[in-house]
Amino acid sequence: MAANDGAMNEKNEVMALDIVVMAAGKGTRMKSKLPKVLHKLAGRSLLQHVLATAAALEADAIVAITGHGAELVEAAVAAPHLSFVRQEPQLGTGHAVQQAVPALHERGTTLILNGDVPLIETATARALVQACGGDKLALLTIELADPTGYGRILRGDPAGRSATEGGRVHGIVEHKDATPGQRAIREIYTGVMAAPTDRLKTWLAALNNDNSQGEFYLTDIVAMAVADGVHVVTAHPASEAEVLGVNSPAQLADLERRFQHKQAEALMEAGVRLADPARLDVRGELVCGSDVEIDVNCIFEGRVALGDGVRIGANCIVKNAVIAAGAVIHPFTHIDGDTLGVKVGAGSLIGPYARLRPGADLAEDVHIGNFVEVKNSTLARGAKANHLAYLGDTTVGERVNFGAGSITANYDGVNKHRTVIGADVQVGSNCVLVAPITVGDGATIGGGSTIAGNAPAGQLTVARAKQVTLPSWKRPVKTK
Repeated sequence: MAANDGAMNEKNEVMALDIVVMAAGKGTRMKSKLPKVLHKLAGRSLLQHVLATAAALEADAIVAITGHGAELVEAAVAAPHLSFVRQEPQLGTGHAVQQAVPALHERGTTLILNGDVPLIETATARALVQACGGDKLALLTIELADPTGYGRILRGDPAGRSATEGGRVHGIVEHKDATPGQRAIREIYTGVMAAPTDRLKTWLAALNNDNSQGEFYLTDIVAMAVADGVHVVTAHPASEAEVLGVNSPAQLADLERRFQHKQAEALMEAGVRLADPARLDVRGELVCGSDVEIDVNCIFEGRVALGDGVRIGANCIVKNAVIAAGAVIHPFTHIDGDTLGVKVGAGSLIGPYARLRPGADLAEDVHIGNFVEVKNSTLARGAKANHLAYLGDTTVGERVNFGAGSITANYDGVNKHRTVIGADVQVGSNCVLVAPITVGDGATIGGGSTIAGNAPAGQLTVARAKQVTLPSWKRPVKTK
């Protein structure tokens, strides 16, 4: 049994996939106190995008290398099997990966990703790992029209002929150290590689900082691999956006638009009608049924599901919500489900200028009109609050009409209390229902009333001062 266990452990070590994520840089050009990898793209930090890709690969270990703002970074992100090591001070990419060595398996494959390159696809990373095969050094490369700033791939003879001339990879030269001829090479190293873990450890231990920057370059291991007779192979991403890094606000904005364009293309391919694909922001997961229409300048955050035939008007924000078939969300509506979520029933009409907050649960054919706010409340079929109203911590029955300017006063300064409104209730304009309170089925609340006690079913309840006219009263006049 012990011998079999040993064989199994050896097999697992050979198959182990470790992922190292470089996230130690300061990002000086971002001109921000926030660590670069925590800046957001499509609603998530750059680093969280990369960690999501790593998690999808089902790695045995994910090691994030932090440095600048390490405590902030480590507190802000999460992923399965994630651990952190710190690079202090930052002495180059090779020095960074050296810090991760103790956390790696003895054997297997190590994939190296960059925390500021957020859009790499899982399929691309998986293909690179497969190209490595546990015994080759695999580099993710791409040809760029403007390769400035990137390490150049040296192929063919040691003079470094261009990639178009073919030949095996024999090295990488950093842009800062490249000759004018080498800078003309358009094939660049993206910063992503996969290597046999045992070989990687050996090469890392042999790095030196004999270069113009006095840093330990991870790219120097390519020449070491060639010297050791290890084949250096390349794989390529499906698009340039996958390997573009973020070093400035302008680059972050460029990647945001590239990402959103891809989301828009996928939605339209699935049949969604977008008024303008360039004016859409998906900052989470958006799932749409058939015949969905989305107007311009809409933002979707968290997880949003839109049923068949849903129409979203211009300038809406929708977060963590389920909107059923045939519902119409009129322009300038703000729906924020936060952790409780929001539900909008089939055929309901919401807005314009409405606000649905966490816990709003609307049944079929509910109408929520302009400048109406609903929080932690349920509205049954056919209920309406069409103008200038607030419903907080309220249960509303079927076919209720909640008048303009009326509110449920749910907060006593310390605790929240609930209001229960039965079916077929009519609440007049400018009423205050002071919770806790129950309004019975079919009751009518007279306009301008402040109701602090239960209102019986089927009757009119009015609570307001008697109208008085004072004939001798005179309006005050300013004195000179």
